[in-house]
Amino acid sequence: MRDPKQRRPSHGGTAHHLADKLRKHSTWLLLLWFALSVYLFLSATPPPAAPLRPAFLPSNSRTLSATTTAVAGRAPSVRIYVYDLPARFNRDWVAADARCARHLFAAEVALHEALLGYAGRAALPEDADLFFVPVYVSCNFSTANGFPSLSHARGLLAEAVELVRGQMPYWNRSGGADHVFVASHDFGACFHPMEDVAIADGIPEFLKRSILLQTFGVQGTHVCQEADHVVIPPHVPPEVALELPEPEKAQRDIFAFFRGKMEVHPKNISGRFYSKKVRTELLQKYGRNRKFYLKRKRYGNYQSEMARSLFCLCPLGWAPWSPRLVESVLLGCVPVIIADNIRLPFPSVLQWSDISLQVAEKDVASLEMVLDHVVATNLTVIQKNLWDPVKRKALVFNRPMEEGDATWQVLRELEILLDRSQRRHVESWRR
Repeated sequence: MRDPKQRRPSHGGTAHHLADKLRKHSTWLLLLWFALSVYLFLSATPPPAAPLRPAFLPSNSRTLSATTTAVAGRAPSVRIYVYDLPARFNRDWVAADARCARHLFAAEVALHEALLGYAGRAALPEDADLFFVPVYVSCNFSTANGFPSLSHARGLLAEAVELVRGQMPYWNRSGGADHVFVASHDFGACFHPMEDVAIADGIPEFLKRSILLQTFGVQGTHVCQEADHVVIPPHVPPEVALELPEPEKAQRDIFAFFRGKMEVHPKNISGRFYSKKVRTELLQKYGRNRKFYLKRKRYGNYQSEMARSLFCLCPLGWAPWSPRLVESVLLGCVPVIIADNIRLPFPSVLQWSDISLQVAEKDVASLEMVLDHVVATNLTVIQKNLWDPVKRKALVFNRPMEEGDATWQVLRELEILLDRSQRRHVESWRR
């Protein structure tokens, strides 16, 4: 029997006893805690994923940066392989008619020649990000009016695709999604100058997965831009900007200028209304207004008239775009764009709202008032922006390519397309 007088151990003694035990096992407890922490950390961290690439890129393509704007001063890094097609697809057309390399649709020739000298061109197809297919479809000057016929375009392109598909594996690997074509005519790869026919025909099925470089572009959806595409400027010979005085030194004694087709009766023999009646309304409203220099007859030296003008009118024709847009910028004449919903080339560089005016087709009757208001308020600001040499250069296809010119801008836009495709691929993988 325990002595009732015997004292029980104090709480302090118990704590001291436990502390001794903890000190003896502290090393093992620390090791256990560390191991448990490492295990929990590793189990919560996902394994590194394999690098993702755009769905259409070859497996050895490098990852592109996530920028969606052109970065001035950095050379384009996209690598393009240029197919060496038989001469009947390209060079023979230039040899047959010199206009092929100089007219408003000649971007297909200029881009081909510039890319052949591009330092980033892939010498081997297995090193390429993209594949350029040089087919000139705008050089068949067989029509009575002197404009090129497009009746052969689909057949010539189909023949080129069959050749590429049969001789190399790259088209078949991607279904043509990494192949680039130029469609520099009225309604792009729909290959017809009349919009209703172009819409009915649509883009050839074999091109719908490819990338198109086209002068046609509108806001919203349109059958003729139902493919990945880059809006490019129409071709204007580079010497246009060199043969006349620099824009800031020109004497501008013409208020508003337009020379070109203006129908007195806009409904032509096909039953279509040319220019959606816009040019007819310009002629009717301002034809006798001395502030407006409007001429219907062709004149070989019309660019000298543009160089003397404050405002150059750029109304739609059959298509929304025209070479006047480029010529106006090169010659320092403020472009007045009258073509609803038009999409313009290289907006991140050119910032069109700072260098041009856009007037709705329905507002042609108010055009004089609009231009008078600009003269009284911000004309000098617009001209200062317009006369920036960087903006002029961005619209010119030089041969060979120069830093900042139109081919340079096309390559930057292609980089953006590649990057967007990569991000779409990543997002679909995450879902």
